[in-house]
Amino acid sequence: MERIEQVGQAQPERTNPGSEPMRGPEEVAAMLELHRKGWGAKRIARELGVARNTVRRYLAAGDWQPYRVPSRASRLQGMEAWLTERFERHRGNADVIRQELEAEHGVVIGLRSVQRAVEPLRRLMRAEARATVRFETPPGRQLQIDFGEVRLMLPDIDPDTPTRVHLFVATLGYSRRMYIEAFLNERQASWF
Repeated sequence: MERIEQVGQAQPERTNPGSEPMRGPEEVAAMLELHRKGWGAKRIARELGVARNTVRRYLAAGDWQPYRVPSRASRLQGMEAWLTERFERHRGNADVIRQELEAEHGVVIGLRSVQRAVEPLRRLMRAEARATVRFETPPGRQLQIDFGEVRLMLPDIDPDTPTRVHLFVATLGYSRRMYIEAFLNERQASWF
């Protein structure tokens, strides 16, 4: 009785009962060689520590076969333009796109499927963000100013209603340092 020695090869663990991990070309070649020597599928399976059906499948194929992904149509096929438009509208939020798919088209689909569908768009968005060139100025050459607005309860002015407060923001172009001050108006005389 011949015996094949397996030195230093750990057997992969099964992930699901009844499912075998993909076997490498060397293991399949060993199965075929043993079969040519007259061994049966059951004996080969016991010797190599694999399922009998796995041995039968490789013997029927006659050689190692790469894993084949089943080809089936995507539920999002034909909706590429719609996905692109919604991706840009919602700035890449795949969950909002998924919700709109269900509401507008009746397509109930998982979030991960939508994420896979918009991944090329996301890569393009990241590449565009990296390609953006920041406008740099030398020190002391540029100051940007703007006003913001917030409503606050100021008891000294009106204890019952919120008061509109204008926030003056000045940002230095080189260092991006900010100066912020609050005013009750947006007059130039105030911030000068």
